[in-house]
Amino acid sequence: MALAYATTLRNSMLDAITTAAGGSALLKFYDGTRPATGGTVTNLLATLTCNATFAPGAASGVLTLNAITGANASATGTATWFRITTSGGTFVLDGNVGTSGSDLNMTTTSFVSGQPIAVSSFVVTEGNP
Repeated sequence: MALAYATTLRNSMLDAITTAAGGSALLKFYDGTRPATGGTVTNLLATLTCNATFAPGAASGVLTLNAITGANASATGTATWFRITTSGGTFVLDGNVGTSGSDLNMTTTSFVSGQPIAVSSFVVTEGNP
């Protein structure tokens, strides 16, 4: 049986992401195989800028990021994973990208250089089994 956490602890773990990301964190999309945690990246497809206030405090084990500024893709490819870094490029977290059942779900994962990329919402849940 997996561990189960009190809601206040789950919220604290999520709020640590906000602290680590800081203001105007970057959401970067890549193709290829996701590297080991914080490892060397593959082909960068797009970089979006998170809000100056990354997210409000987590509630009920859910962290909902504030608005993320859209941008044009810098390369053509299929997004398979993302990385959040500080505005200065320091690693915070990696996750998988897909159209369903992934850490970050998007309408399409096909990026075309020069075409707009947008994330309408991004929610991280620290759930109990």
